[in-house]
Amino acid sequence: MIMQLSDLGWSSFFELNFEKYKNEGFLAMRIIRENREKYIACGELGEFSCEVSGTFRFHAKSKSQFPAVGDWVVTSVITNERKAIIQAVLPRKSGFSRKVAGHITEEQVIATNIDIVFIITGLDLNYNLRRIERFLSIAWESKALPVILLNKADLCPEAELRKIEVESVAIGVDVYTVSATQNVGIDILKQYIQKGKTIAFLGSSGVGKSTIINSLLGKEQLKVNDVSELGSRGRHTTTYRELFILSNGGMIIDTPGMRELQVWGEDEGLKHVFDDIEKLSLSCRYRNCSHQNEPDCAVQIAISEGTLDPKRLESFLKMKREFEYLQDRQTMKASAIEKANWKRISKLAKSIKKNQAESD
Repeated sequence: MIMQLSDLGWSSFFELNFEKYKNEGFLAMRIIRENREKYIACGELGEFSCEVSGTFRFHAKSKSQFPAVGDWVVTSVITNERKAIIQAVLPRKSGFSRKVAGHITEEQVIATNIDIVFIITGLDLNYNLRRIERFLSIAWESKALPVILLNKADLCPEAELRKIEVESVAIGVDVYTVSATQNVGIDILKQYIQKGKTIAFLGSSGVGKSTIINSLLGKEQLKVNDVSELGSRGRHTTTYRELFILSNGGMIIDTPGMRELQVWGEDEGLKHVFDDIEKLSLSCRYRNCSHQNEPDCAVQIAISEGTLDPKRLESFLKMKREFEYLQDRQTMKASAIEKANWKRISKLAKSIKKNQAESD
């Protein structure tokens, strides 16, 4: 598949960052598939299977610096073998990340250089306002525009009521009810799909991401698994990340369903989602009010007056604690790395001094 780079989302932002590589014989390509450090990239010469160079691997300080789906990479091409070696990853204009599962404080990059995030929730037992708030916070943090899709509307008699509930916590975000299996409401999504624009699909397992993507692709390209009626939980149909290029322009990224979504980054996305609580906080008596038992707490007054859902405050405080914990862990990790570096430098200095003494 041979395309213009602009069809793949190339812009002046990437052109500027690629400038220093132009005269070295390298080519720019976009990662369209990633699975355990094996990649497929697409550029003006078509698709190539890729791997990172030894130099890249040596200098990478963390897994988050490795290519992810949506990344623009600098490559040296072995044309007759349809292979390419990735020499560098160009700076990302946006990116959706989460903390890796478990106790390790490390970033997992889900997708990059995305323009719109479709957050998909099922209107069955999967429906959860608090989970939607979490997805929204991470989506805003990515610097992409979030859009919420409430799928399986055909299974929910209260679909319009659910839509109103979601709109109350997703202020300023477009919210749509759709039914992927009935192909209802899918056409309205096409207004967001434009040539050169990239859309990422995010949601838990079993919410219908693959079914919606198949509808947009116009063919059954992605495997769809049945969803258990008990808990409305599906198996991970998608096991890797992949970017699809639509025939009428635009690109969509499918991602594996996420059972665990731990926060990553700053808390700007959190402030955006809970803007109502942030504004109320300005009227609290104390600047560092915890919104628990302090006198003249504007947030607690709003709850007592019925203008703020206490569960929404609970959700806000929980995510805020997670961001604070993450920042503490990152500070501790940075301190440990710096200490280890100084230890290596000290050891090297002693070794040099010893060698000089012996040579004298």
